[in-house]
Amino acid sequence: MADAIYVTQFGTSDQAFQRKEIQLDSTPEGYVTISVDTFGLNYADVMSRTGLYNDAPPLPFVPGYEVVGHIKEIGKSVTDFKEGDRVLAFTRFGGYAQEVQADVRAIQKLPDSISDEVGVALATQYSTAYYMAIRAGNIQKGEKVLVHAAAGGVGTALVQLAKWKECEIIGTAGSTEKLAYLKELGCHHPINYRTSDYEQEVIKILGEKQLDVAFNPIGGDTFKKDQRLLNSGARHFIFGVSTWSGKKGTLLDKIKLAWDFGLLHPLGFLMKSQGLIGVNMLRIADNKPQIIGETLQACIDLYTQRIIRPHVGGVYPIAELNKAHDLLENRQTTGKVVVKW
Repeated sequence: MADAIYVTQFGTSDQAFQRKEIQLDSTPEGYVTISVDTFGLNYADVMSRTGLYNDAPPLPFVPGYEVVGHIKEIGKSVTDFKEGDRVLAFTRFGGYAQEVQADVRAIQKLPDSISDEVGVALATQYSTAYYMAIRAGNIQKGEKVLVHAAAGGVGTALVQLAKWKECEIIGTAGSTEKLAYLKELGCHHPINYRTSDYEQEVIKILGEKQLDVAFNPIGGDTFKKDQRLLNSGARHFIFGVSTWSGKKGTLLDKIKLAWDFGLLHPLGFLMKSQGLIGVNMLRIADNKPQIIGETLQACIDLYTQRIIRPHVGGVYPIAELNKAHDLLENRQTTGKVVVKW
């Protein structure tokens, strides 16, 4: 038997989490069972815990999208992996457990030169960033790129990928410490969104309607601001709605959220030659899991080439999971937050 951390009710970390035994079925065909050593936290975990994530399974459920561990058992038709292999896996929930089952198309062998902590950072966050910036966004040298929440896990990855592609990078963060961190990453123009209007700051830096790419995990009125900053041929990525965190999900909250996003029409994108791309890696995992495997491998390769360097902002034992969740929820972390069994 193995243990797992379940969300048994929505609420704070103290209210929501409960450690219980988990009993997995025999390993399905095309899957492997992994003995988990380390898993990572993502902001979507916070949204799931508070009941604001529509893709979360019914209560009770085990959250978690990424693990590093060793294969304990392989299912039928699995030929590229064997028991004992150390792997990095995208888990599509279930990651907060000592054992989890994963589709072999969404896992990769992890070299011993990559630590567990770096490995889990390369999963959801770096794979999301790679999918947006390289695969879907095709960012180019000289393009002007805006990264919201740039000191977070995905933000850190986006800044590093944009630096690799020789883009001009603008990053938003909420403290002087995080601005210093962004400077060290190679962000050309860090902006404190708490002390200034980032839209006006971007206009001062670039001029009006000069932004080529915007990466936005916040939503709400930041979406409208980004749209006003975009140049012809620009790409706008929306990959989260963290502004929804802390809301009760009432009808009034939903109406306000829709109002903040604003009205959109396809002709507007046509006339301006702009693209709006929503990114939900769970949907990619559900319908095209091979893409997850490809992005995982690409990130492992970029790490071994020293092009990307994940920043691990905190490593917590399982007994301090609540503390780690609270820090992430309150935006008091940088880089990747990791939990070890």
